[in-house]
Amino acid sequence: MNRFFFSWSGFTRSLGLAGLLLVLMLGATAAHATRIKDVASVQGVRTNQLTGYGLVVGLDGTGDQSSQMPLTGQALQNYLQQFGLTLPPGANFQPRNVAAVLVTAQLPAFAQPGQGIDVTVSSVGNARSLRGGTLITTPLRGVDGQIYALAQGNLLVGGAGAAAAGGSVTINHLSVGRIPGGGQVERTVPTPLLQGETVNLNLNASDFQTARRVALAINRAKGEGTAQALDGRLVRVRAPLDPNNRVAFLADIEDLPLELARPVARVVVNSRTGSVVMNQSVTLGAAAVAHGNLTVTIMVTPQVSQPPPFAPPGAQTVVVERADIQVTQEEGALIQVDASAQLSDVVRALNALGATPQDLVAILQAMHAAGSLKAELEVI
Repeated sequence: MNRFFFSWSGFTRSLGLAGLLLVLMLGATAAHATRIKDVASVQGVRTNQLTGYGLVVGLDGTGDQSSQMPLTGQALQNYLQQFGLTLPPGANFQPRNVAAVLVTAQLPAFAQPGQGIDVTVSSVGNARSLRGGTLITTPLRGVDGQIYALAQGNLLVGGAGAAAAGGSVTINHLSVGRIPGGGQVERTVPTPLLQGETVNLNLNASDFQTARRVALAINRAKGEGTAQALDGRLVRVRAPLDPNNRVAFLADIEDLPLELARPVARVVVNSRTGSVVMNQSVTLGAAAVAHGNLTVTIMVTPQVSQPPPFAPPGAQTVVVERADIQVTQEEGALIQVDASAQLSDVVRALNALGATPQDLVAILQAMHAAGSLKAELEVI
């Protein structure tokens, strides 16, 4: 049996290292059953992003400062002109209870006029808080510039804040609010669901084996030749032309059971937070790990230096710093890691190393380079 040897030394500081969140995607070692709707979606059935520019009024002096955000005053004047109100030339218009905002929403698939949708309101100026404000009627447009919904209502802001004597305390975000059901759909978005003789299923992840098994499951339930896998992500299905029958047909195939193969062994490492995620296909080959820590401690002591007697004029007492540097290296023991076939054995072997979170990230990278980690290593 071949073994791989490597050593690694890590540097630690007095502030300590960030904690490791080891998330284990536990599951059955054998293939598990799921539904087609869990791994694929019907092409064209999707949400659409809407956005609009509006004003929030009724704030308790926490709105935009018009002198620094003239866009707010201009927008308010344009809105008032729709009601026949015009300010005289040269008027100093600086309200503090108005804030300019951007309104965003998701238009669900098959949304019909009159249905309500949730909207999110975000400040674009220098307003301190949107708490207690009311969004006035705001048109929401799609990427094609057409108006698909109107938004209006009282904001729900999940935060709080207070300020006094030059100090302030803020909990959560006060510049973002939400209006549940505050948007009303005015126009539908056409979908290609009822067009043509076929319907395409898009897999959530590109995998030839999954596409093949989806087509096989549909053909077993609806007849041979009903579905065919075109590539690793697209499955084309012949569907009835009648709308009612097509909807029933899609409901049936979405609920069909599907046997999935074991996923590709993969370990995902977040180098910024020290998080490590691995699936149940990860295994280890035999290896030996030498692990140790090198600690560098720097202590700075201020000292006072005074001029000697009979010093020339202009000599002053100064403060100098004296640095004391100490280096401490712990002994790194050579630990043998046996070959592991189960995820629990992999976790037990890595825990035996007693490494810190950041050390574990480097150890996994070295084990992958040495060929002992039988998985794809992805660093994000």
